[in-house]
Amino acid sequence: MLKEERQSFIMREINLHNKVLSSDLSVQLNVSEDTIRRDLNELAEHGKLQKVYGGALSKSFQYSSDSTDVYARDAKKELARKAAKLIQPGMVILAGGGTTMIEVARTLPESLKCTIFTVSPLVALELSEHKNIEVIIIGGQLSKSSHVNTGAMTISILNDIKTDLCLLGTNGLSPEDGLTDSDWEVVQLKKAMIRSAKRTAVLSIAEKLGSSQKMKVCGINSLRYLITELPADDPQLEEYRQVISVL
Repeated sequence: MLKEERQSFIMREINLHNKVLSSDLSVQLNVSEDTIRRDLNELAEHGKLQKVYGGALSKSFQYSSDSTDVYARDAKKELARKAAKLIQPGMVILAGGGTTMIEVARTLPESLKCTIFTVSPLVALELSEHKNIEVIIIGGQLSKSSHVNTGAMTISILNDIKTDLCLLGTNGLSPEDGLTDSDWEVVQLKKAMIRSAKRTAVLSIAEKLGSSQKMKVCGINSLRYLITELPADDPQLEEYRQVISVL
């Protein structure tokens, strides 16, 4: 495989999943980790990603007021528009992190009065612009790769709250494997978030549908809604419609 092809594959993976591990890319591309490290260093030098120990992070996952680096931003804005329709005045919402959830925070109408718990400091900052929304950050140890609070303290707090609706971003989602992720701490966090909510909506751009990560969060039947940028009757969503409400 040519270097340009490897680097194109790397950028697609990092845009879809926000982070990549050198060891995983080495297996997927059947090249040495030294080759992957050189690719990541070159991509970082060109400003396309953020190099970290053991892998890399998407630039779009870093907080930016102009949001010009956000991958598939138009699709994520459509997800946010659909998700906002689920939130009614007076509801208690639990929000995850990530660029899609930041778009949700930006989309909510100024008149909306509700309470939103979030594990993401970046989402909380966006929500703070809404004067009628009570924003509560759930504390814990900040994950430097996912930019959400994780760990025993976070899960303990989540176990003590009950919310009307949980909004979760996606790392991997498929009918067979359900909701999956590549980070053990984030998996435990998402499990606790789902337990604390009456209903859970998972937000996923269409490119992520059918993908699967190493660790399982829950089966698809544990979710209430699937929100994508596609029309609800799109043939690509047929397997999901059999189990879950598709918006």
